[in-house]
Amino acid sequence: MKKLFTALLCAALTFSLLASCGSGNSGTNANNNGNNTSANQSSGSTSDTELPELTGGFEAPILLTSAGQSADSDIIKTLCTKANITVELENQATAENLDGVKTLLISVGGSSKGLGAAGIDADQEIARVQDLIKAAQEADIKIVAMHVGGAPRRGDLSDKFLADPFHAADAAVVVSTGDSDGLIRGLLAENSVPTAYVGSQADCIGCLTTLFS
Repeated sequence: MKKLFTALLCAALTFSLLASCGSGNSGTNANNNGNNTSANQSSGSTSDTELPELTGGFEAPILLTSAGQSADSDIIKTLCTKANITVELENQATAENLDGVKTLLISVGGSSKGLGAAGIDADQEIARVQDLIKAAQEADIKIVAMHVGGAPRRGDLSDKFLADPFHAADAAVVVSTGDSDGLIRGLLAENSVPTAYVGSQADCIGCLTTLFS
C-alpha cells in the first residue's frame, strides 16, 4: 500500500511539472505574438500617413518622360490632352531636353518590353532618371510624379523605379490600386509631397487640371 501511495505521489508531481512547463511556453508564445503584432503595426504606419492636398501653380512648357519605359507615359499624354494640357513626350529624355521646360512630368512604371525596345536595362534607366531629376532640380524645374498603372505596374521590376521620382516630386498623382501596400505613400511621406490618390486613370484628368491651373 505504501509503495502504491509513493508511486501515485510521484506521478502527480510529474504531471504538475509538465503542466507548469506547458503554461510557461504558452506565455512565451503569447508574448511573441504580441510583439509581432506591434512590429507589424509599426512597419505599416506610413500607409496611414496623411499627405497634403494638391495645389496649382505648375506651369508649361511640360516635358513628359518615363521612369521604367512602360506604355503608361502614352496614357498620361492622352489624359493631359483630355485636360487641354499640352506636353512634349520624350521617354528617354536627358538634361538636354530640359531647355525652356517649367515642369517635368514623370510616368512611373517599369516594362521589360519597353526597356528592351529602348535597348537599355533597368540600371541604365535608373541612372538616366536620376541624372534627369538632378538636372531638373538644379534648374528649378518642378517635378510631378504619376503612377497610373495600378497593381500591374508594381512588382520587382516596377518597384525599382519608384524611389527617385517620388522622393524628388513636388506633387504626385497615384491610382490607388497601385499602392495597396503603402510603399509609394511611405516614399511621399518622407518629404510631405502634396498628393492625390484616385480611383481610376480617368480621375487623373481633374488632378492635372488642378496642378496646371
